[in-house]
Amino acid sequence: MSESSDRQAARVRDMPGPRRSKGLTGGPLGFVFAWPYRVILAGLYRAGVRPWQLTVASLVLNLATGAVLLTGERVAAGVLLFLAGACDVFDGSVARLRGEEKRSGAFLDSVLDRIGDMVLFACLFWVESGNGRDLNAALSLATLVIALSVSHVRAEAEAAGVRLTEGFFQRLERYVAVILGLIIPGALTPMLILLVVLGGVTVVQRVWSALQRIDQRVSGSA
Repeated sequence: MSESSDRQAARVRDMPGPRRSKGLTGGPLGFVFAWPYRVILAGLYRAGVRPWQLTVASLVLNLATGAVLLTGERVAAGVLLFLAGACDVFDGSVARLRGEEKRSGAFLDSVLDRIGDMVLFACLFWVESGNGRDLNAALSLATLVIALSVSHVRAEAEAAGVRLTEGFFQRLERYVAVILGLIIPGALTPMLILLVVLGGVTVVQRVWSALQRIDQRVSGSA
């Protein structure tokens, strides 16, 4: 690509907007942050950032979040988690913009996302349990199980030939809830309860949707 066409492709007004998520926060956040999203995406494109670099950066920032959580610095952990979430949002966007969407990239992103989830909630469980906050510790562990279940149901459905995108509480919602819980005093317990309840609803929602679509797929091929 020539330098002039590179600049043309990187104009902010020509950047695609954020993908519409079917989670609770996807629509409002996509509307509010549409312009900042385009500005950041254009900057990443001009800087030559590759999708895999953002994927790895997201994991590293999740690991750093867990490490900072172990020191008891919740606000700093919340800031790091925000940066990790931003990298997680933009890795797919950069891949689509560059025409570099690959199954291997999606696979790597999914695997590293799960590792990030495990580290984050395991560290949160460790800290809350060590400080005698048993309810928060139990909720952190439950959130981890539910988060992995949401992803596992999707993976199993896709293995059966069914694509699932719906769900009240997906990865974006988990990021938002945990960040708010960490940076707002007294908000961690309510946010964890929200994660468990709506995350559980999402698991049921995806299982039900998958079963219906698999049955329809089987009936249609019969």
